[in-house]
Amino acid sequence: MVQVRQVCVWGLVLVLSPLFSAAPTNRAASSQRNKLLLISFDGFRWDYDRDVDTPNLDKMAQEGVKAKYVTPPYLTITSPAHFSMLTGRYVENHGVIHNMWFNTTTQEKKQYYEAQFVDSYWDNGSLPIWITAQRQGLKTGSLHFPGTAPTYQGENVTMRQIEPPNYKFSNETEWRIHIDTVLADWFHKQDLDFVSLYFGEPDVTGHKHGPDSPQLKAMVKQVDRTVGYIRERLQQLGLTNRINVIMTADHGMTNVLRGEQIQQILLSKIPNFSFRDIQFQLLDYGALGMLLPKEGKLEKVYQALKNSHPHLQVYKKHDVPARLHYSSHPRLLPLILIADTGYIVNGILPLHSSKGDHGFDNEIMDMKAFFRAVGPDFHTDLLVEPFDLVDVYPLMCHLLKIQPEVNDGDLEKTKKMLISEGDTGGSDGIYV
Repeated sequence: MVQVRQVCVWGLVLVLSPLFSAAPTNRAASSQRNKLLLISFDGFRWDYDRDVDTPNLDKMAQEGVKAKYVTPPYLTITSPAHFSMLTGRYVENHGVIHNMWFNTTTQEKKQYYEAQFVDSYWDNGSLPIWITAQRQGLKTGSLHFPGTAPTYQGENVTMRQIEPPNYKFSNETEWRIHIDTVLADWFHKQDLDFVSLYFGEPDVTGHKHGPDSPQLKAMVKQVDRTVGYIRERLQQLGLTNRINVIMTADHGMTNVLRGEQIQQILLSKIPNFSFRDIQFQLLDYGALGMLLPKEGKLEKVYQALKNSHPHLQVYKKHDVPARLHYSSHPRLLPLILIADTGYIVNGILPLHSSKGDHGFDNEIMDMKAFFRAVGPDFHTDLLVEPFDLVDVYPLMCHLLKIQPEVNDGDLEKTKKMLISEGDTGGSDGIYV
């Protein structure tokens, strides 16, 4: 019966469309809720397609919308940026402040994968869009997307596949299996309304070989083939006119290799600085470091590090530039160390070996991410101005016709992509 009603609605649209010349005949009526697929290709920089042949991404832009770039939130790393995508909150507001979870009292640290299973780290008051949609009657799914594993206020994603340990991110055959799971099973058979799908490339290749390497260019071509496969399967399953596809990334990538040397900043080499003054440290992970000085040692440590290296910015927590939105959360440690682009913060020894990295200031162009969107609710052949990654959240809520949670995004920045761009509900961007 559902299919019959949809056919009837489409017939009505086709009959009436000549009366409304502004509405293309191949688009859904504004009152119809279409499905939504959110895809993240981790670390796909905004300009990776410039010097690589990407016919499928090009075709997607011609048949949909392309943004010049999107600006990720700071910190520009995987878990914080993806959770901003899912909640529309800046990192200091949602509290997933790093890929690593840590406990300053016990000195315990969990790396990226283990941190995915710490419910209290993610379930910190900001609800991801899966849970919000489910509470408003929709069915959701997530495959490997960061944040999929935790329970939020007692709820999990309706359908989910959690990334296994030591997963090989670059296996193109497995990518296609995942795509078939999402499209043929979850959307087509299970009739889900919203699904998020994550791929760990080209981030892994960018780290290992650098963003300018032949290996990176080959991986961009693999991503493009995958985009072609996604769109081909949508067509085969009869879903093209029922699913909006948003494709983006959490951050970009930059080169940290100069000659044969990784550009590393060693705190152990800084005069007047001593780890004996530190109670807890989060270092050796990339462009950002955080320090918890021992009681009464904050000013001493700050003065030792301030102006100690020409490519290191040192801030007391509440002095971090407001535009970064990385100062007010209680999980952030009292001293924040931010390296200039291309430099890595290490503690005692130079531990970093990657040729490419991210985590730098989100205003740096190399940190910007790509964005494509296509589907029944989007304009065709439209290039739009840059916007922020947090703005994707209210856009998704609008497409799903659900009321958003409190968020930092702005629907005004993205509604120009939509055919029914005037139909955005009230001035607060909530769909009515």
